[in-house]
Amino acid sequence: MKRAAPAVLRGAILTPAGFVDGTLDIDAQGRIGAIEGLAIDSRKARESGMPLVLPGFIDLHVHGGGGRDIMEGGDAARSVARLHAAHGTTALLATTMTAPPAELASAFGGLAATLADGIDHGARVLGVHLEGPYISGARLGAQPDHARPVDLDELGRLHAQVPIRLLTLAPEIAANMALIPALCRAGHVVQIGHTLGSYEHGVQALQLGARGFTHLFNAMSGMHHREPGMVGAALAHADYAEIIPDLLHSHAGALRVALRAIPHLFCVTDSTAAAGMPDGEYRLGSQTVRKCLGGVRLADGTLAGSTLTMDQALRNLVDTLQLDLPDAARRVSTHAADFLGLEGRGRLSRGAFADLVLLDRDLQLQDVFLEGVALDARRN
Repeated sequence: MKRAAPAVLRGAILTPAGFVDGTLDIDAQGRIGAIEGLAIDSRKARESGMPLVLPGFIDLHVHGGGGRDIMEGGDAARSVARLHAAHGTTALLATTMTAPPAELASAFGGLAATLADGIDHGARVLGVHLEGPYISGARLGAQPDHARPVDLDELGRLHAQVPIRLLTLAPEIAANMALIPALCRAGHVVQIGHTLGSYEHGVQALQLGARGFTHLFNAMSGMHHREPGMVGAALAHADYAEIIPDLLHSHAGALRVALRAIPHLFCVTDSTAAAGMPDGEYRLGSQTVRKCLGGVRLADGTLAGSTLTMDQALRNLVDTLQLDLPDAARRVSTHAADFLGLEGRGRLSRGAFADLVLLDRDLQLQDVFLEGVALDARRN
């Protein structure tokens, strides 16, 4: 791994306390040595013409990008991490599909090699989001039909290859619900998703230790005023949930509802191999998907992940949903870091990793630093 060269960046720097007009020092260990400057508000920061320096984006739901799919195994994750780093993502979870045990083991084998190599190939791959197979066969969404209850032996074998940081399950399956406390004790963060479960199932799962919801609104029982469903449980009780702000998976009005209801709602891309690629056919696990008009779908028209990147997610939050830039930045970085318990990531403060992005006033990406190393330098 290339070592960071000490550097000083000048601009409007977003600290946990707000923007400062000043400087950020990067030390030889790739961490932030100091931030100095005078406080300015976010409007003046954008109008100043200075580079906007924000925390690097953190994406906890990434299936692919750049024409490659995590389930391919081999070196696919390297290409995926490289594509997302070019769009400002500095840390991510490689996300697997529902699949037979042998296919999952093969994908994990490729991921193990990528993690051993470090970050030279792109964004830091922090581990795995196991989105399946412990989900409802009646709410597969675009997942292949290999759903099954939680299997602790299978989970242990996979976790020994690559850390499973985040695990999605359907809590209405009795075996899954019963194992939530054990999964949490083992260090897995549990999310509720791909579920037909009721409001009551959601509340019980949260009480047992589940902490979030997978792509809120999508592939879960919806809200009705007499049957609030899993969406109702999330809106009434969740502190954290992930959402896909591509304006295809959820209407802007639904996004606004979630933003008002869930304090630490954070963004994910749910990106596929089609991200960063032209229209055409790509793989999503064992399935063929087609990218067309900005969306990705199965042959039957079902949405199958996205082509979203986190820099576009930020622009959607600010330009379409009218979020203040510091709030939007927290939702593409800080909240995800806190949800996963990441030390030294998701915020620009002394001692944190120098994972950061430089944007212009239109929120177009200008540069990316990954643990203190500029993206352009990493390509040399």
